[in-house]
Formats: sequence, structure tokens, C-alpha cells
Amino acid sequence: MPISYNLDDRITRQLKEVDLKAAKRAELLAGIDQKSREAIYRQARISTIGATTRIENAVLTDAQIEWIDTELASDGRPTAFTAMRSRIEEKISKDRERSIEEVAGCREMLAVVYSQSAELFPLTQATLCGLHRELLKYHAPAAYHLGRYKVVPNSVIERDATTGDERTVLQTSDPGPITDTAVADMIAWYNRTLREHPWPIAVGCELVFRFLSCHPFQDENGRLGRALFLLALLQCADPNLNRVAPYCAVDRFIEQNKTEYYAVLARVSDGKFNPDPKKYRIELFLAFVLKAMNAALDSIEFYKKRVDLIRDLSVSATAVLQCFKDMPEQRLTPKLIRKETHLPERTISRILRSLVDAGLIQRHGRGPATRYQLVF
Repeated sequence: MPISYNLDDRITRQLKEVDLKAAKRAELLAGIDQKSREAIYRQARISTIGATTRIENAVLTDAQIEWIDTELASDGRPTAFTAMRSRIEEKISKDRERSIEEVAGCREMLAVVYSQSAELFPLTQATLCGLHRELLKYHAPAAYHLGRYKVVPNSVIERDATTGDERTVLQTSDPGPITDTAVADMIAWYNRTLREHPWPIAVGCELVFRFLSCHPFQDENGRLGRALFLLALLQCADPNLNRVAPYCAVDRFIEQNKTEYYAVLARVSDGKFNPDPKKYRIELFLAFVLKAMNAALDSIEFYKKRVDLIRDLSVSATAVLQCFKDMPEQRLTPKLIRKETHLPERTISRILRSLVDAGLIQRHGRGPATRYQLVF
């Protein structure tokens, strides 16, 4: 089954280049120890959670998300967030309650994608609805529409985080039979095409765009759509893409280029849903996603260097860095770090300089007003 758009020679070359880079990163990952691979995976996963929630105007930083992830992982039970919610909100601040709920739900939805991708093929509408329920399970106002297709019209909206202004990017399919049919056709096409087509990334792009153009759920379609691209990489027949997908924070590039992302969605669709996917210019979306894939594959090396750097820290430097991880919201003073670590002032000053030089923390202010904060 073919994709609904044409791949010219330029795009085909770019697909080949990404495939080659994926093979090299897969080889890199195979050559390092399991503990380092797990640390790289965690950094990529947290980057993905942070980026995909902030694209939709959540406000938590990656450092805060890393702290939440650490706390929830230490409990390990499915009920961890419910049990620890009050503590997390007190630490992060209650005015960010919606962002905390979104991060917790996104974390669990991605856990399903990462761990159950094989079992989730072929894709079904029940899977889409289940992933949607995971995304919004902690947001009480959404309880009435969890895992249910929309009953009120919606659109792809770009929001300005600074001004709050909104702009309609894409008028999506109407609720009811039009959406139901479009989603059913999309799923049937995906299941027939993914493992037969030579370019799984191109298939994944069409899947995501067709999903976004339907916007089948009342909300959270953006995050779920981007997760479907990751799912396609994990489900495809290309072993290199399977191996590198968990380590690729594709959404980080999208967050950094959000204006271009929304502009591309508008150009592909001319701003409106079409029941015939051949009417879309999905090759424009593919070109954008290929840039995101290149950036994500390059980041694997960055994450590896960071993991190596943290692994090689001295006991004292590790203790100082842990102070920052325990207080992700705060800008810490050397005095507070001395109180927490009981290290000599001179040792702390030396460690802080080395951590700043290594890019693990950042310095704010000068003289007595100097503060330091974690960089993720």
C-alpha cells in the first residue's frame, strides 16, 4: 500500500541520510554498557515529556520533570502519582497543577508506547482511545471525554505562551461519521503500509498528519499525534529505527521550532481537513520531521557525553549536583549547598566552577547575589 504523496529525489536522499545516521547511532548504543544506555534513554524520555507538554503551553522545565520522574520511579506502583501528588504539588507549586497533571499523564502514556509497541501492532481504535485515557487520567475535568471521540468541533490552535493569543492553524474534521470514517481509514492504511513501505519515517509522517487533521478527541490530540510518530518508529520493520527510537527526543526540535511547526501544518493542509489524504502536501511535513530526526539523532551523542561526564564526577561533586536535583525549582547559594553537603567552602566553590564549565548548572548574578541552578 503506497503513501499518499510523492517522494522526490531530494527527499529520498534525505531519508537515506537519516537511515545511515540511525544505523551509526544504533552501533554507538550497542557499544556502550547497559547502565549508560538506560541513562541516555531516561534523558531522551524526559526531554520528550518536557517538550511535548510545553508545545501545548505547559510550564514545567526538564529539571522539574526529572525530579517528578525520580520521585514516581522510587515508588514504582501504578498508583504512585495519586499517592505522591500532594508532595509533588508542594515541591513544584500548586499554581502549576495542570502542568503537573499533564506531565504525569504523558509519562504514563509514553511508558505504554515504549514498553508495549510490539503488542500494539496492528494499531486499533481501542489503542488510540487507551492512550488518550492515559494522557488525561489525572485531569479530573476531562473525565467525561477520556478515550471518546469529540462531540464538539475543534481545531489545531497555536497559542502564544507570552500573550495568550490564539490562531487557528487547521480546521479539523467535523465530529461524528466524518471523523469516525477518517480515523478508521487511517488505521487500516497504516496497518497495511508500515511494514511494507521502504521508508517508515514517511509512513509515520502521514499517520501523524492524518491524525492531526482529524483531531478525533476533544483535546490532547497534539501530544498523542506526536507519540504516534514514536510508535511508528518502534513498530516498523527497520531494526535500526527500532533501536534508536527510544533515545530520540524528536519533540525537542519541534518545541524549539514551534512557529515553523504550525506554519508547516497550515501549508500542508491549506488550513482545512480533507477526506482525501492525497490532497495534502505531506512531503512538506516530512521535510520538517526529517530535520527533527537529524537533530534527535545528533542529541544521542550529546546525551552520551553528558552521561559520561556525570558518571566520572567525584563523590563530592556528585553530592553537590544532587542538591540541585533535589531542588529543581530553586537557585541555590553556596551557603545552602554547604548546609546540605557539609563540604568545605573552598571545595564547593571549585566544584561549582567545574559544574558550570561542564554545562551541568548555570550561574546567575555576581558577588553576594550569585545563585546557581540546574541545567537539564
